[in-house]
Amino acid sequence: AAWLAEPPLQPRSVAWLSLDADDNVPRAFWTYVVTALRRALPTVGEDALRLLESRNAVVDSALATVLNELAALPQEVVLVLDDYHFIDHEAITSGMSFLLERLPTGAIVDGEIVVVRGKGLDFDALQQRLHPAASRVAKLAVETPASFVAFDLLAAGGRSLLEVAQSERRDALEALLADATAPLHLTPATRDVEVAQTWLREFEGAGLDGVVAKPLALPYAPGKRAMLKIKHIRTADCVVAGFRWHKSSADGGDEAVGSLLLGLYDDAGLLHHAGVTSSFTMARRRELVAELAPLRRDALARHPWRDWASQDASAGDEAGPAAQRMPGATSRWSAGKDLSWQPLRPERVCEVKYDHLQGDRFRHATTFLRWRLDKAAGSCRYDQLEVVAPYALKRIFAAKQPAR
Repeated sequence: AAWLAEPPLQPRSVAWLSLDADDNVPRAFWTYVVTALRRALPTVGEDALRLLESRNAVVDSALATVLNELAALPQEVVLVLDDYHFIDHEAITSGMSFLLERLPTGAIVDGEIVVVRGKGLDFDALQQRLHPAASRVAKLAVETPASFVAFDLLAAGGRSLLEVAQSERRDALEALLADATAPLHLTPATRDVEVAQTWLREFEGAGLDGVVAKPLALPYAPGKRAMLKIKHIRTADCVVAGFRWHKSSADGGDEAVGSLLLGLYDDAGLLHHAGVTSSFTMARRRELVAELAPLRRDALARHPWRDWASQDASAGDEAGPAAQRMPGATSRWSAGKDLSWQPLRPERVCEVKYDHLQGDRFRHATTFLRWRLDKAAGSCRYDQLEVVAPYALKRIFAAKQPAR
């Protein structure tokens, strides 16, 4: 994020690591952490990586090595673990406690990287920032600069706060970031229910899909659903234009449907891939194979997505909103994943539950509610969806923290 490039009060080195739920593998996790530190500090981590790569790796020994090297440095070191709340492996969390309890004086902040365009968040632009070429990363860093939104504090002043109550961690975070300026932001917080209800209603227009409620006495609980996320819930009628096989089918198991591909028509009559629904039991996934079989006959002959393979995956970015979103297009976010799909004649309609529309697609996977055999496929249009009033994101972060 751009705030890290601003002149610090004292010499500073920054190590950044973005995490997701797939990083819950202890040795790999700590290898990523040490590698991130090593990119920022070439003199740190060589011995630790050698220890982690050994057959009988002892994480505490590797971390102790890194701690000794960090303590000897003259400059301030910032380690950013983006989306650490995804991590819940006991061996990792215990290793993190070991690290936090022995770190030199400093702070570890939990938060999220975002890209702001116009008045709201742009997740598509954020996804484009994931690129293997350093030159492309540098170019995008200028064109679509990122910001960092802090929402929790894991350590401060060399002291671990993992077991400290949420209320105390929040007070410490507000004190730590009292003088923070854009693009470093502190997420707003309130104990006033009416204020929270206003935020839920208005902030969606800036791209936020809900508010989070945290018990004040709660310690930091990585990977656990100890908090409540309150979202808007809406329904939409969508065309089922294809499906993907469940991963168990590829592994030799019985054929089962993994997800249904959902389509919506725009004003020009183009059918866009708007998202997926996959909330089925395994038994229901197997039943869907037979249920959808008639729609597979001659499905590709006149299918509106039949030419997806020859269309540039980046057409949606380059050609503007008129470009047709296809289900097989790869992205840097989905690199390495099997995006192959099975076409269905776009005749059947289903009703799904969704929380937020990002551009022309559902941000998250939707929940299947029921088949709508009474609906014609052509009636599944974008104009059925609720239009959310825009709300400038800068108003959210510019506002003073409400009284609690």
